[in-house]
Amino acid sequence: MFIQIIQGTCTRQDETHQLLDEWRRDLSPGATGWLGGTYGFTDDNQMIGVVRFDSRESAMANSERAEQGEWAGRLNALMDGPMEFHDCDDVTLLMDGGSDQAGFVQIIRGKVDDPSRLKAMLADTTSLHEMRPEILGGTLAIEPDGTFTETVAFSSEEAARRGEMLDAPPEVRRELDYAMQGATFYDLHKPWFETA
Repeated sequence: MFIQIIQGTCTRQDETHQLLDEWRRDLSPGATGWLGGTYGFTDDNQMIGVVRFDSRESAMANSERAEQGEWAGRLNALMDGPMEFHDCDDVTLLMDGGSDQAGFVQIIRGKVDDPSRLKAMLADTTSLHEMRPEILGGTLAIEPDGTFTETVAFSSEEAARRGEMLDAPPEVRRELDYAMQGATFYDLHKPWFETA
């Protein structure tokens, strides 16, 4: 799997949501290898999209389509400034990946010097699911320099906040502290999803 993260400041949220819906309706049928996406806005007007393809080649082929270029120009015009793009070939699924049933999504961006340590922490999903049943799944996308974007789908924000209050076992807390040091959290209170 290949993930591209798109982020930018956006105060024209209704128009942007409509344009993203238009992409799914009109352009996704011609996007080879497109698997889906998770989208939303933060309270401070950050638009974030986490888009999944089956490979980098499929994502790049989509980017080269003329109709994609025209659509991207319209999206860019709705932003309050430049957009950031992060391309990730190193993708790990948490449980079964994300969930279109999520009522709340948290995007976590950080950087680690040992990505394998972060992936190992997320590999033990049995104990995680027992401790945090409100976590429905997620994805971990890692860039070559160790920058990561973790997308976590929760059943609801209320359940996620309750889960945050639980005391994690010391070994789990140690790994979380390592991974989340200096990380930025983006809360998508009203996420929406697209699936191929």
